[in-house]
Formats: sequence, C-alpha cells, structure tokens
Amino acid sequence: MTNQKKNIDLKRQNKDLINLNPIQTGGKLTDNAKKALIEFGDGYAVCDFCNGVLDEIQKPDIKTFVHQTLPEFLNCDIVQITNGAREGVFIVMHSLAKPNDIVLIDQNAHYSCFIAAQRCKLNIVEVKNNKCPIDAIDVENYIFLIEKYKPKLILLTYPDGTYGNLPDAKKLGKIAQKYRVPYLLNCAYAIGRMPVKMKEIGADFVIGSGHKSMAATGPIGVLGINEKYSSIVLEKSKKYPNKIIECLGCTARGTSIITLMASFDEVKKRVENWEMEVKKAQWFAKELEKLGFVLIGQKPHKHDLMFFKTDILYEISKKHKKKGYFLYYELKKRGIVGIKPGHTKSFKLSSYGISKEKLNIILDAFRDIIKQNL
Repeated sequence: MTNQKKNIDLKRQNKDLINLNPIQTGGKLTDNAKKALIEFGDGYAVCDFCNGVLDEIQKPDIKTFVHQTLPEFLNCDIVQITNGAREGVFIVMHSLAKPNDIVLIDQNAHYSCFIAAQRCKLNIVEVKNNKCPIDAIDVENYIFLIEKYKPKLILLTYPDGTYGNLPDAKKLGKIAQKYRVPYLLNCAYAIGRMPVKMKEIGADFVIGSGHKSMAATGPIGVLGINEKYSSIVLEKSKKYPNKIIECLGCTARGTSIITLMASFDEVKKRVENWEMEVKKAQWFAKELEKLGFVLIGQKPHKHDLMFFKTDILYEISKKHKKKGYFLYYELKKRGIVGIKPGHTKSFKLSSYGISKEKLNIILDAFRDIIKQNL
C-alpha cells in the first residue's frame, strides 16, 4: 500500500484580517493589479512582444512607464527596474566601487545594504545613530567620515525600517554635492507612500520597493539614476550590446512589473494624501501611548512605520502560559495580525492604508487584552 501525499495547502490564513506589518501595508494590491495578475500570470507573458530588452516592450507599454512615467514621478533622469530594493543597492555599489573601497552606510540601514557591500568586497564605515531616545541619524555625522575616509559612495536610509525615522536627506544632498561623493538614498518605505523627488533632495540614486510600498506583487524595485552615472551603472555587454551587465540582462519580467504598472495611478494619488497618513499615524501613536506603550523615534512622528517599547505586555507575558506568544494569538483571535509572534517587549507596526475605524478596533483590542491579563 503506497503512501498518498496530501495536497499542499496554499490558502492564505491571514488574508482578510487587519494587517499591521510594515512590509505589507504599502504592498497590498489594488483591484487593477489583481486583474493584471491573472491576465499575465503565465511566466513570460509580458514578453510576447519583446525584442530582447524588457523596458523597450510596448505591448504592454513597459517602455513608456519606465522611461517617462517613473522618471517624472521620481524627479530623476533615468529609471532602471530591478528585482528588489536590495538588488538596486548592489547594482550601484558594484558598478561604482572596487574591492577594498570604502562606503559609508547609516547604522539604521537594512541588513541587505551591509550584505551588498560585503558581496562587493567593500570596506564599510557605519554612520552611527544618536541612540536613545529616538535612534535617529544626524546627517552632519557624515562630514567627518567623508573627510577622513574619502568614500566611493554614501548611503542613507529614508526612513529606516525599524523606527520609521526620517533623517534630513536634503541636507545630506548638499553635503554630498560639496564633497562630490555619489549619494544613494534607500527609500524602500518611502517611494509609493510619500513624495520623493530625487533632484530636489540632491541624491544621485534613489531606490524604491514595489512590493513594500508600491502595491505590486514583487519582488521588484525601482532605481532612479542621475544621468552622469548612467554609463557606469548601466554599462552594456560587449557580446550582447542590448543587455545591461549589472542587471544580468533583464530583471523583473513577469507579474511584478505588470502589477507595478497596474497599481501606479492609485499609488500616485495616495502619495498626494501623505500628510493625512502622517496625522493618522500621530493620532494612533498617542492613543497607544495612553495604554502605556512608548514610541521610540522622532516626535512628532513623521511616518506610518512606528516602533514601540511595550513593557506592560512584556510583564503579562512573564505570567502567561503562552509566554511571549500570547499577544500574537490574542490579536489574531480579534482579527488582527502583523506583529511578529513572540514579540511583547517591543515591536514595530504600520498604520498605512488602515482606516481610522479599523485603527480604533486595534486600540480596543489592546485595551481588552491588557484588561483581561493584568
């Protein structure tokens, strides 16, 4: 008698729940993107009319989107589609610097920025944050390090993915221009949520994440480039002259690029409502602090991504039979997900795209959990 294998369960359990996860709140597909996902679900469906270059495809019109729409949106000269924000970081580092060159990376940067530099065999100098109480980056700290190390590239995260702090990116742009050092701004949690204008900021490169903040399936990223670096970063192969070396020819060539395009009109509109999102986040943070939570980061907060110290929940976890996992199950029971299992002492969350009505449901849930377990 042979053993029969069970079918793999591909049903998403948390699909219809309120989701507070910062890496997902800005990536929720629009209705247009959901339709496009089905239409172009076959592996290489976007390549029906391809002559060898992804961003030259005109049916669907990827060409106009990449060469006109996105550069205008980002206020940059050139846009290159990548397989994610981290790939964009690597492309810039690998093309501009050689092994043992120095790069400056802010302490709050995503881990993948450090790994990208290590993969390029670069020497990393960290720009430290100011520790408690807000763990923010003072961009003036770049000046001494630029003068001391003469880096090939400086990188700033805007905002950082832990605390949601927004450093003075424009001020660093002036510093970078003064010292003539290439400046890369990682906007994985910014582009698609809030206005980002590369030339106004003074950056040479900006990076966005389609699946984190631009309502796309992903993995996909957008890389804005200053034209003076385009010949270096976008160098073509000698043997295959229409293929970009750093991109290994083509990048996001499936539903990721299609959903990015399909969501774009709505993404562009929601960016215009950024101030409303900020005010909503500030209100939500104040209400959570009334429960005993402590917001770590800039105040008033300027982004939907927030990090809270939650001693009151941690004390409950010490006595609860489910220990640190009690909060995850208590929230899920009330239709809320997004805070990582096991986290009670501190956690991050995002209010982006969540209605005030649903945020009140979340507040009531926390109140109820604390009341029942104290």
